[in-house]
Amino acid sequence: MIDWAYIWAAVPDLMRGLGMTLIVSFLAILFSLIGGVIGCALRVSPIKPLSWLVAGYVEFIRGTPYLVQVFFVFYGLPSLGLRLSIFWSGVVALSLWASVFHIESFRAGLSSVSKDIRNASASLGLRRWHHGLFVVLPIAARSALPSTLNTIVSTIKNSAYLQAIGLVELTFVAVDRIAYEFRSIEMFLSICVIYLAVVLVVSTLGHRLERRLDRPYAGR
Repeated sequence: MIDWAYIWAAVPDLMRGLGMTLIVSFLAILFSLIGGVIGCALRVSPIKPLSWLVAGYVEFIRGTPYLVQVFFVFYGLPSLGLRLSIFWSGVVALSLWASVFHIESFRAGLSSVSKDIRNASASLGLRRWHHGLFVVLPIAARSALPSTLNTIVSTIKNSAYLQAIGLVELTFVAVDRIAYEFRSIEMFLSICVIYLAVVLVVSTLGHRLERRLDRPYAGR
């Protein structure tokens, strides 16, 4: 039998954990988007060593478990002389993971710009930076948006792994209460509902943005 009174009493603690989850996720999303743009630029760069370096980074992150990456940042970097707090270890680990998928999303978006569009820009006398800023970037952003939104949602959900290094986020709060009060059904049900609500809000906003960007092309 689910004790709804217990869940209600736990809401303040869960909200504090949710606050930490949202802060860490927001920073990771911001930094990973910046890293994705820079990484994509290097990935498509004609300078082969830089392109290969980013390609190797992408394969390394995609080919290793995310939890291992979290442990490497928190436990491994101090042995290399870089000591981060629990909070910033979580932000860095999330950012490194998500940036890889943004790199690939942005690269796929750039590849969606056909040569015909480049030729059309050239025939209109557009300079290269005009073509990149006003033609390539809007088309690439629109193409990359669905996969970018998926990565943003996954970033929020993957923040739950950070409880493994002691970050007091939503999942940590639930697991900590379970350890002392043994109300696992109530706690896991609560955080599932909270995560679902957050993801639904983000997904809804993302789909509205997609529809708005698709509006000029709806009649074509």
